[in-house]
Amino acid sequence: MIMQIHWMPDTAPGTPAFSPLSCDDGTGKKRQHHRLQGGLCHAQNKTKLISEVRRRFEVEYLTEKPDKYDPRDVERLQQDDNWVESYLFWRHDVVDETLKMLDESFQWRKEMAVNDLTESCIPRWLLEIGGIYLHGYDKEGNKLFWIRVKYHIKDHKTILDKKKLIAFWLERYAKRENGKPVTVMFDLSETGINCIDMDFVRFIINCFKVYYPKYLSKIVIFDMPWIMNAAFKIVKSWLGPEAVSLLKFTSKNEVQEYVSVEYLPPHMGGTDPFKYSYPPLVDDDFQTPLCENGPIASEDEASSKEDIESDGKETLETISNEEQTALLKKINLTEPTSKAEENEKVDSKMKAFKKPLSVFKGPLLHISPAEELYFGSTESGEKKTLIVLTNVTKNIVAFKVRTTAPEKYRVKPSNSSCDPGASVDIVVSPHGGLAVSAQDRFLIMGAEMEQLSGTGPAELTQFWKEVPRNKVMEHRLRCHIVESSKPTTLTLKDNAFNMSDKTSEDMCLQDNLWPRHNRNAFFFVKRSQITNAQSFTRKQ
Repeated sequence: MIMQIHWMPDTAPGTPAFSPLSCDDGTGKKRQHHRLQGGLCHAQNKTKLISEVRRRFEVEYLTEKPDKYDPRDVERLQQDDNWVESYLFWRHDVVDETLKMLDESFQWRKEMAVNDLTESCIPRWLLEIGGIYLHGYDKEGNKLFWIRVKYHIKDHKTILDKKKLIAFWLERYAKRENGKPVTVMFDLSETGINCIDMDFVRFIINCFKVYYPKYLSKIVIFDMPWIMNAAFKIVKSWLGPEAVSLLKFTSKNEVQEYVSVEYLPPHMGGTDPFKYSYPPLVDDDFQTPLCENGPIASEDEASSKEDIESDGKETLETISNEEQTALLKKINLTEPTSKAEENEKVDSKMKAFKKPLSVFKGPLLHISPAEELYFGSTESGEKKTLIVLTNVTKNIVAFKVRTTAPEKYRVKPSNSSCDPGASVDIVVSPHGGLAVSAQDRFLIMGAEMEQLSGTGPAELTQFWKEVPRNKVMEHRLRCHIVESSKPTTLTLKDNAFNMSDKTSEDMCLQDNLWPRHNRNAFFFVKRSQITNAQSFTRKQ
């Protein structure tokens, strides 16, 4: 079981949340025990606070004027613990203040019709100009929310539409990346005083203070003219003393502390070739990875062959030529094999991957892992990871896998279908020696097919062209690189007797590391068998 422990509001700013991993042996175990007890108490207290917020909101606010809120928001309040917790967090677990914040937020959501905002609600010219959009990631893996201030001229006739555009992007992001913060990029290059609309800036601040609490990672102010110093002193007062530290004033020299050059435009000293255009919406930056169709990648097989041959070289040095020949025939991947043998080979490969432990339960597909794909570090040598899709409907479900870094990854299969009640294992592996990045994302798309539909490549292509967007289930996965300082050799004791001391994440990592050691074990056993046979023959 994975226990998530959150920062407690009454902790001094900058104090790290307690972590069981920070304790030493000996007396450290006692500290770990006390800290775990504190974490459990905090979790129980948080549950009580969430229940109290729901009860009091219904009694004190909902019964008085139920029509002033969108019923969909009220329903979500009763069902989504994370949503309630985000408001509590921003108000330091003070229930009275949290209720006031919910009331203000819910009224705004209904007035702005946030739940019904679509592209058609926004003037096309505002979408085409490229003044507000989501694109790229900062160094912490947070999505970048760009405000290109030079495109915003103060005009009371357009202020409502610009506010709707902000709400549209934030709501769209919140539904896709529940709880993942964003970094606001205020690009003030090439701007003058006539571009600063303080009412609009204040609205953006309120979005993160009231309407979308806990979503703000930081605000990066780039290339602010000195004439705007007074204006941004006012902005600091709006943020308040607790959030003012989230403001980062930068120039071309400092901005790379927060965002790498690959996601910065040239005028910020970056190398991002991205040029804004509409349509489509620019946050749909997922593309087809390598190896969408066809057989298992030959590079993967070549890699497997190299691994096996290199693993076997040391053991083969002490075996006779005849025995070497016999053994190499068994492991030679280039010899022709039957269809059954090929299937058996693939099955054995898949068995080497233990199933991920966490599951996202969608309406069409259950997806495992739920949030993050764990890749081994370069030192560990294990790069592949597994996505498991399970069809929970009574019909065939077509699925596609997309990624923000298509040149980096091979995905097999990335465009196929899953029968009712069946599961599909998808292998994801880095390609061409490119490093996995925490900024990389994967998108799983699924849609239910008609019972008589074909599932060949041509039928799937036509299906995805015709399926309505509102019928498509989407789920996003982040990438996580596991840095391990442990030696790569796993002993039997490590595997068999220490399981109770491992977290589920450790077990998941160990499962992903197993295939290489399994191969080593194969050669060790094989060599032992041959040696024993030779000894037995000599005795005879």
